[in-house]
Amino acid sequence: MICAKEITFNYKNKPLFKGLNLNLECGNIIGLFGKNGAGKTSLLKLITGLLKPNAGDFQVENYTPFDRYPDFLREIYFVSEEMYQPNLTLKKYINLYASFYANFDKSKMQNILEEFELKDSYKLQQISFGQKKKFMIAFALSTNCKYLFLDEPTNGLDIPSKSVFRKVLVNSVDDDQLVIISTHQVKDIENLIDDIVILNDGKIALHKDINSISEKIQFKSVANTTNFDDIIYQEKSVEGYKIMLPAKNNTETKIDLELLFNAVVSHTELNF
Repeated sequence: MICAKEITFNYKNKPLFKGLNLNLECGNIIGLFGKNGAGKTSLLKLITGLLKPNAGDFQVENYTPFDRYPDFLREIYFVSEEMYQPNLTLKKYINLYASFYANFDKSKMQNILEEFELKDSYKLQQISFGQKKKFMIAFALSTNCKYLFLDEPTNGLDIPSKSVFRKVLVNSVDDDQLVIISTHQVKDIENLIDDIVILNDGKIALHKDINSISEKIQFKSVANTTNFDDIIYQEKSVEGYKIMLPAKNNTETKIDLELLFNAVVSHTELNF
């Protein structure tokens, strides 16, 4: 479990988080969303102990992340958007770094490499950014760490690779793991996530599971809005309008994550 209580954090001497509170349970894939500069990457770095809060309390299991105890580090893996890898072959990298993770599965690693069409003879310094990203995703999933953090994992991936990413993620994550995916590419992960966390104005503006949202809100595309008097939020679209309505008659619709995000950051009142 991850527990953040009244976290304050300043970035370049400017307040980023003010009294941020968050509780996350294992067994979920979390979608972390926010505008540019909202602090998505900083939040992941605070959770993994790469940054220290100015005030408040962060706990992952029974560990304070910034203490960086070895037993804590063995159970987390963070794939950063900004990547640097040594000039090694994929095979050499695996042999060198897999030993830090007690549950590393080399067979899983090989299978995911094949899914991504990567050969372990490739050198990290000689492959494309997208290939590096795929390799680091494969390595992260193969560690079998309890906590996996993926920052913009689909950036640099072509359309077929994004499809493979979704497939290998679903097939590789167990029920006792917690995965947080921070991304601007909402469409890439909308069918993967169990919970949604939206950062805005230095706090958690929304934290809900997908089922709770579907039970309370309907998402529709309509030609016009004249026949609706209970619209929660609306946006003009090519077809007419995208709208959010209170759910009726136990009828659930597919969640439009982009519309929901825009509603939240515009301070629309959502009655969950």
